[in-house]
Amino acid sequence: MPRLLDTIQSPADLKPLTADQLRQLAHEIRDEVELVTHRTGGHLGSALGVVELTLALHRTWNFADDRLVWDVSHQVYPHKLITGRRDRFSTLRQYGGLSGFTCPEESPYDVYKFGHAGTAVSTALGILAGDQHAGRTRKVVAVVGDGSMTSGVAYEGLNNAGWLRKNLLVVLNDNRWSISQTVGALSRYLDRIRSAPAYREAKSEIRSLLERLPLFGVPVEKAIETAAHAVKHTIRGVNLFEELGFEYFGPVDGHDLPAVEQALQSVRSITRPVLLHVLTEKGHGHQGAETDHQRAHAAKVGSAPTLRLATPSPAPAESCKIDPPQPPRPSKTWTQVFAECAIELARKDRRVIAVNAAMPDGTGLSKYEKEVPERYYDVGICEQHAVAFCSGLALAGNRPIAAIYSTFLQRAFDQIMHEVCLNRHPVLFCLDRGGIAGDDGPTHHGVFDIAYLRCFPGMVVAAPKDGHELFRMMEWALQQDSPVAIRYPRANVPDGETVIFGKPIRAGEAETVREGRHGAILAYGAMVYPALDAARQCADQGVELTVVNARFAKPVDEEMVGRLTADLPFVLTVEDHVLEAGFGSAVLEAAQRCGADARRIARLGIPDRFIEHGTRQKLMEVLGLDAAGIARSALRMAQGTRAPGAGAP
Repeated sequence: MPRLLDTIQSPADLKPLTADQLRQLAHEIRDEVELVTHRTGGHLGSALGVVELTLALHRTWNFADDRLVWDVSHQVYPHKLITGRRDRFSTLRQYGGLSGFTCPEESPYDVYKFGHAGTAVSTALGILAGDQHAGRTRKVVAVVGDGSMTSGVAYEGLNNAGWLRKNLLVVLNDNRWSISQTVGALSRYLDRIRSAPAYREAKSEIRSLLERLPLFGVPVEKAIETAAHAVKHTIRGVNLFEELGFEYFGPVDGHDLPAVEQALQSVRSITRPVLLHVLTEKGHGHQGAETDHQRAHAAKVGSAPTLRLATPSPAPAESCKIDPPQPPRPSKTWTQVFAECAIELARKDRRVIAVNAAMPDGTGLSKYEKEVPERYYDVGICEQHAVAFCSGLALAGNRPIAAIYSTFLQRAFDQIMHEVCLNRHPVLFCLDRGGIAGDDGPTHHGVFDIAYLRCFPGMVVAAPKDGHELFRMMEWALQQDSPVAIRYPRANVPDGETVIFGKPIRAGEAETVREGRHGAILAYGAMVYPALDAARQCADQGVELTVVNARFAKPVDEEMVGRLTADLPFVLTVEDHVLEAGFGSAVLEAAQRCGADARRIARLGIPDRFIEHGTRQKLMEVLGLDAAGIARSALRMAQGTRAPGAGAP
């Protein structure tokens, strides 16, 4: 029996479906999402929670012309399946395949490349204002949820939208969770709204009553609004969203598709800002989601899907086959090692406090929370607040560790400068996902952190080559009286038997890990071991290279740079970061300061473009930043041809 899903080529195909057919389609979409994400990995729980909401939205508006903005956009797998991408869905998050987020290059139904939380209201409001300036009339809808309402920028957007009173619909997808359970006073506030629907019911009854009464000289709508305002305060106090200028509707059961569609239809004609509160369950339909501490947030490659339909889904098309997952390497991830280091250092020093922004599992701090709960904070999706909060902790004499993804720390640029660096507060920034982050693509690659951190006076920027060095670097950083940033990748640490135990950590001091006379590779952080492998490959070609573990991008070891350029024919810097203002640029600046011959220095790194999604291993290979690519560049240098300034185009 063919699936209904296979007949959906565009949202227009949803319009004639019956209620029973829509329920069947919702089941088939959940099956397909589970089937594919357990092969490719991906954001499972969020996608399963918005199936009915997605169908209702696309049945209500034509988003090929109207605009639908998904906050974060990691929940858009059902949206992709019904907007013409079903045949390629099995390539999700694979190199050359579909993005795990919205992507305008893939479909006219996608508005933004989004991967960060909290900005949907602001961007949707901008689209709406821009349309009005251009004389264009279309509906603009922002879907916000999965914890994004704990993000401060979301309220900046709501505040402005309420003031401008534009025709914006904000759908609050309230599943009580971000990646882990949503924290903060707002979560408690939304709990009160969920448990007190009497206000909305009372407002409806007041409307019905007033419409039956003869009102002379008083507009019915104004009377309803005035009466409802009084009832609101009597029944449950102030409604935050209405105080911000929004008409509030809900809560609505987000898995009752007719109810969601009816609610959307009821707000279509309202020309003021509207917030529709929809209650969904993260991981809805996934076996065990209600007991999963992350509500099945992400599917791991190779895990088993939970299929519900009596008729099994067909296998993906032959052209979209996915290779079976490779068995995991036995070594630990950098994230795991960081968590162990943080716990050990907190046991040694009671001043150590760990802070994260709604990413306890992604940063490894969920383990820290269990071991040191009294010195752990999760502030929600508020990187700006997290950094300012850490500044206050440091001011009070503590040694805070701000564990934030490299790409998310960008959001707190001003707080890093103003609250931390300007005040020289000793905050330790531990940047997970430094470098190529893999399948989540350009929104998550942490390839700008060296550039945006080393410009600040007083900031020390460092990266370890392995797990042992990470511990020693963190231990050293927590003894400093100024801010330090340490980056590490989304990858496994080098295997234990290959770890090099280097000399003690000192600011701006590199270490030589291999000697050679034909040239040098000056590698930063996670690139040290690939550089060592490259040097061995070059040795097989008769080219012996020195390999230096740089350790610091700020301050750079100027003495080492001067010695390498004086003693060896060339120096090749290697980094998994954009070349503009990155580690290689810092080395060139250091060469200029110390009078070294900068003409002998070439840089290898990430070119000046956004890098698509794919596994870290694949992208490093494509960029020429794996061991083989580094060896090729070094051999070209040794043969008298300068290496390219970036990886392969």
